[in-house]
Amino acid sequence: MSREAWIIVGIVAVATLVGAVLLAVRVVRTRRLLGTLGVHGKVAFYGALLYTVLPVDLIPDPIYLDDMAVLTGALLYLGRLVRQRRAAHRPLPGQPDNPPDPDRVHRPVP
Repeated sequence: MSREAWIIVGIVAVATLVGAVLLAVRVVRTRRLLGTLGVHGKVAFYGALLYTVLPVDLIPDPIYLDDMAVLTGALLYLGRLVRQRRAAHRPLPGQPDNPPDPDRVHRPVP
C-alpha cells in the first residue's frame, strides 16, 4: 500500500477509537441510574462495557465498529428504560420529588 493509503487507514482507526471511547464514557455516565432501571439495565450496562474491554470480538480490534455498535445499542436501550420510567412518573435519582410551583417567584439568595 502507498503511504497515503496508510495515512487514511490510520486516520480511520483513530476516529473509530475516539468514537468508541466517547460512547464508553456516555455509558459510564449512565451508571448513576442503574439502581432505578432494574436488572435489565444493569445487564445492558455491564454487558456493553465487558464486550468493549474483552479481547473477544466479532471484528478484530483495530476496527472498533462492533464495539461502537454494542455501546450504541446499550445507550439506546438504557435511554428507552429512562423514558419508560419518566412516563410512569417515577422520579430519577437527583430529581426533586415534587416539581417546583410555577407561580412561585424565585429570588436569588444574597
